[in-house]
Amino acid sequence: MTLSREADPVTTGRRQWIALGVLCLATLLVSLDLFVMLLAVPAVTEALGASAGQQLWILDVYGFMVAGLMITMGTLGDRLGRRRLLLIAAAVFGVASVVAAYSVSPGMLIGARAVLGIAGAAIAPCTLGLISAIFPNERQRATALGVWGACFTVGAVIGPIAGGVLLNHFWWGSAFLIGVPAMVVLLAVGPFLLPEYRNEQSGRIDVPSVVLSLAAILPAIHGLKHLASHGADVEAAVALVVGAVFGAIFVRRQLRLADPLVDVRLFTRRTFSVTLGSMTAYSMLSGGTMVFVAQYFQLVKGMTPLAAGLALLPGMITSTLSFQIAPWLAQRIRPGLLIPTGIACTVAGMVVISQSTSTTVLMLAFAFECFGPGALVTLGTNLVIGSVPPERAGSAGALTQTGNEFGYALGIAVLGSVVTAVYRSRTDGRLGNSLGEAVGSGAGGDVLDEARDAFTSGLHAAAGLTAVALTGVAILLAVTLRRLPALGRR
Repeated sequence: MTLSREADPVTTGRRQWIALGVLCLATLLVSLDLFVMLLAVPAVTEALGASAGQQLWILDVYGFMVAGLMITMGTLGDRLGRRRLLLIAAAVFGVASVVAAYSVSPGMLIGARAVLGIAGAAIAPCTLGLISAIFPNERQRATALGVWGACFTVGAVIGPIAGGVLLNHFWWGSAFLIGVPAMVVLLAVGPFLLPEYRNEQSGRIDVPSVVLSLAAILPAIHGLKHLASHGADVEAAVALVVGAVFGAIFVRRQLRLADPLVDVRLFTRRTFSVTLGSMTAYSMLSGGTMVFVAQYFQLVKGMTPLAAGLALLPGMITSTLSFQIAPWLAQRIRPGLLIPTGIACTVAGMVVISQSTSTTVLMLAFAFECFGPGALVTLGTNLVIGSVPPERAGSAGALTQTGNEFGYALGIAVLGSVVTAVYRSRTDGRLGNSLGEAVGSGAGGDVLDEARDAFTSGLHAAAGLTAVALTGVAILLAVTLRRLPALGRR
């Protein structure tokens, strides 16, 4: 198979590490743009007069587009050229950011956010595919992926804080402009630093497969989000069934195509499927719990959104450190031991969270549990990408990120249902379905204390369930990966 490479990806020197910095800059901005909106919605609502439904679309349309199109964009990058698609996406992202910042109506902002999501869907798989091309050496690739993965965490940290600072000093649109300078830098230096990599012998992208993937992913994500916010009802059930049906049709079509959008036969490989599934499960369980810890700080402890974000900051720092340490440890410790040990840190932190009500203890427990994902995400992504031919690295990277999107949405839905069920059982349904409803109703005194206690019990139950489930994930990975050697011994 002939591959086009306009730069030599085999020789790894200063140029390649600078190129990684450029790729990480793009990744950071995609993550930051997702989290910066968390604080901007009230100001946007006041300025544009957005309805409740429009507020949800302003928040969710970006994630919908990213999740729905990431697989398609990963495959498109493998065929069109990863650098070319990345630069196109960067240009579109920059323009759409400006349009979003100066939107004059909710509809205009929703449209701009949708375009941002389309561009964001291309950036993650293209950067992963290019990292695979630039760093063919497994150990160096693991290190590069550790830096890349840490950028998502850094974006989660900087997003709410930067949004709070900008909203305190400028108008609401400034939150969207934060990524424009970075995209300009990427467009300026990307053509000179980044290698082109594409499969010249690939056929055209199968359009029906693209449509089927959207028909499967978008209803499923919508159903999960609706389940999380409204509970189990007809709309959530229909959306999930529709997604499952189209998902089955999509898989059948991929099995029949000579050049599929997604090579679903990869899932017959035990290491591939278990690793990818474990990463999705981790995103589901730990990501969902993080949401409720943040709510606990605000609704139970009375912190402002910015103060709650700062309370989560130690966890984000330890998570970033774990991404940097994991590749170094992986050269000495087998994945079958290193990855489960990292998950054990998360389990220990969750056990403490399930028992504590102290702000300080919860901050420390959250920081300790956030030390766990570095090995799983870094080595897991390395295993997934390394298990496919180089010409499919972009599509394989897209699978890992799509799994993360699904996991996060599923985690909020499932763990949210646990928190809600415990809350209602403790309050006998007298105080609504959530602590937020009780606070919004103007409840105070002993009534509000009862609601807070009920929510705390729900958080404890969700953290305990997460600890049990992740213990199972750790055992499964220990068994599946037990024969793989450390990176330094391959």
